[in-house]
Amino acid sequence: MNVRQEAAAGATFARESSLPKVPLPTLEASCERFLAWCAPLLTEEERAATEAEVTAFLRPGGPGRTLHAALEEYDATEGVHSWLDTFWPYRYLGRRDRIALNANFFFLFKDTGEGQLDRAAGLVAGALHYKRRLDEGLVAPVEQRGVPQSMVQNTYLFSTTRIPGVPLDTVRAPYSEQAPGPSTARHIVVFFRGTMFRLDVVGPDGVPHSLDEIEAGLRAVTKADVHTAEEDRAGHLTTMARAEWAAARQELLAVGPGNATALDDIETALFCVCLEDFSPGDVQGTCDELLYGDRGNRWFDKAVSFVVYPDGRAGINVEHCELDGTTILSFTDALLGTPPEEHSRRSGARPQGQPVPQLLALGLDEALREKVRTAADAFAAYGRDTATTTVSFEDFGSTAAKALGVSPDAFVQVAYQLAHQRAKGHLGATYESIATRQFRHGRTEAMRVVTPEMPAFVAAMEDPLADREARRAAFRAAAAAHVARAKECQAGAAPEQHLWELELIQRRRGEELGVGEQPSLYRSPGWTVMRDDYLSTSSAPSENIQYFGFGSTSSRCIGVAYVLLPQRFNLYLSTPRTVAGQMHAFADRLREAVTELRELLAD
Repeated sequence: MNVRQEAAAGATFARESSLPKVPLPTLEASCERFLAWCAPLLTEEERAATEAEVTAFLRPGGPGRTLHAALEEYDATEGVHSWLDTFWPYRYLGRRDRIALNANFFFLFKDTGEGQLDRAAGLVAGALHYKRRLDEGLVAPVEQRGVPQSMVQNTYLFSTTRIPGVPLDTVRAPYSEQAPGPSTARHIVVFFRGTMFRLDVVGPDGVPHSLDEIEAGLRAVTKADVHTAEEDRAGHLTTMARAEWAAARQELLAVGPGNATALDDIETALFCVCLEDFSPGDVQGTCDELLYGDRGNRWFDKAVSFVVYPDGRAGINVEHCELDGTTILSFTDALLGTPPEEHSRRSGARPQGQPVPQLLALGLDEALREKVRTAADAFAAYGRDTATTTVSFEDFGSTAAKALGVSPDAFVQVAYQLAHQRAKGHLGATYESIATRQFRHGRTEAMRVVTPEMPAFVAAMEDPLADREARRAAFRAAAAAHVARAKECQAGAAPEQHLWELELIQRRRGEELGVGEQPSLYRSPGWTVMRDDYLSTSSAPSENIQYFGFGSTSSRCIGVAYVLLPQRFNLYLSTPRTVAGQMHAFADRLREAVTELRELLAD
């Protein structure tokens, strides 16, 4: 970084080094919590088997002690921000399946009544304003209840691209050794009908083009007399499993030097804008398109892709490896909380001449065209094998929950369990993402929702002999337990990621450490059952978004993405097609559960 860049970074990121490190739990504490967390989902026999494995893991000289000692040594190493510094790359960059639908997430923005090009130009202008503020250190550090939050993820909003690789992917980004300081790129990549264009939206002196010029440049893209055949739409390749895409990318580079230049333009672009030539029929269809719409009109490896439809609906598709929902929420609120004209003015934008779109064509040989065709067909089939639905409560929100004396998140999580029991006849492992950005380089912690109080509550609700007071007491106990566990997770006192990282250390360094085999703890009933999600839940509260969504995490999981606001509660559910019936039953039972619980808790 030069002096100016250091000064800029020093403002927005000034507090980062003073944030506390993520606390590393003791091995005993994590094992004790693990047993408590998995117990409600296990039979007595399974609990006994899991306890035996924990005992073996914890024994003096046992594998747990060795692996934890290695993690303690790593955590104390100079330059390490957190004991999770290695965990996150392995968790996200190490996954080998496709990231499209499986890992990327979306927001459907609120409607503004604008047409497609006005809307798209406004999003570009807002993003350019945010970037300029970020570069100059003017983005105020986020605080939550007065506690400063990590801002590091903001460095991955612009000019960031996931690069497929073996055995791990990598990330190409600014603020790195390869590209110190903020991105100096001046262009975005615009997709239209599967054709990619480079569009310079920032002048040579770093000043953004005017709003009118950006719109004119986007309009020129839609008027370009270019037709890209389906088999030449290289964006399809980003839907492949990662190792397959890595091999295809190497083939792209080998075809000719022009491809290296085009890939460089894509990977260094500030972000993507995907202009669609059709409008989905309804809100759910729009959400589906934001999650897994393709037609070669996406580059799923790009950190940020805005998607805009002819009717002016718009949203964002986000590559998850370096960006979590809380960062994208702040970004979205900044974009949509100010009119585009004001963004343009505040960014210092001025007329510089209409930017001219430049065609970005990747040369493909017949072998690559066949891979494009195969990838397109396979991903289309994968999308068809995914069932989704939306659920909207216009008469319930966080205000109503608070009026009942309940944490809003606890209310809906308890309702999910009751609905799941009634839809499937049993409870199952439930994941909830808990933000931990109050720590240095903090991201999220994995919370397991089924506390011992949850099955007790569900049993009371299903017991015809239980009276109103017994049910109310069971609800209050379950909600209180949920809040207590969430606070533990937010404080970093949770077992799953700690034990998971010990397993990853064994995979990476087992022979060196003398732990040549995976400890049998990781094959115990407790470990496998606790992490076999039936519900995977996460929230994104913002008045600027209508829906938030992601794919399910297993063959029988329902993904539950929810927007819980003072006066409304919207959910997007996703699951494999084979579980569609259960998902729709869950949605119906959830509507009933919310009504029933409101009546139960009313004075």
